[in-house]
Amino acid sequence: MADGLFFYETPSNDYPYTEDGSRFWHGGTHFPDPFIAVGMMAAVTERIQFFTNIFKLPVRNPYLVAKETATLACMSDQRFALGVGLSPWQDDFSLCGQPWKNRGPRCEEMIEVIRKLHEGKMVAHEGKYFQFEPMQIAPAPKENIMPIYIGGLATPVLKRAARVADGWLSVNAPEDKLVGHITDIKNYLNEYGRDPNDFEIIVMATDIADLDGYKRMQDMGVTEAVVMPQFFYPGNPSDLDNKLDATKRFSDEVIAQFV
Repeated sequence: MADGLFFYETPSNDYPYTEDGSRFWHGGTHFPDPFIAVGMMAAVTERIQFFTNIFKLPVRNPYLVAKETATLACMSDQRFALGVGLSPWQDDFSLCGQPWKNRGPRCEEMIEVIRKLHEGKMVAHEGKYFQFEPMQIAPAPKENIMPIYIGGLATPVLKRAARVADGWLSVNAPEDKLVGHITDIKNYLNEYGRDPNDFEIIVMATDIADLDGYKRMQDMGVTEAVVMPQFFYPGNPSDLDNKLDATKRFSDEVIAQFV
């Protein structure tokens, strides 16, 4: 689930993930609140896993996020993971009353706060950005486990993910750039004394749409691929029937080959 908060007619800064800084969506593009949407979908499914890609954590209050995600984890039978990022929009921070400066380090401490509160017991915290006296939330995730992933491409983000997260989420990137990022993050994991086999690498490659490409990703250590098959085959990618047909075709031509 993506996390698109607001669409600004004239944003304060360019979008960093396109060459010309333009956005590839518009003000009418639907971005339902990810926590509400996951709750609705979890209620009518049994096996599907959900995660945010990405949730703009430093724009939010970490205590409320801890409460909301603990509830989601419990009520979905532990089928929810939190993928976080920084938000590229300075306007998001201004509008939500959060500082743009030090957003990366604050995000890292927010993860520490969320994990601490998810222990389901009385906990306190005395950090650089957040402090609180002993308090407790309930319900808490079973066995205190809710995976937290970090998304982004910048070197500080890759290092932060390797240092404190359960996995890394790429944003849209071509295969050649993903290769370098994956190599870097494995090096950082080793540098921090962490086992790469216990770390998730979840990618969306902009130029891979066939079986050979996904097998190359698997060989590089990718554990999960985010795909939108409706863009791989002819037809209107916004049409529901086309989406269903494309998903079935991708299942037969690619997914089935990994079983």
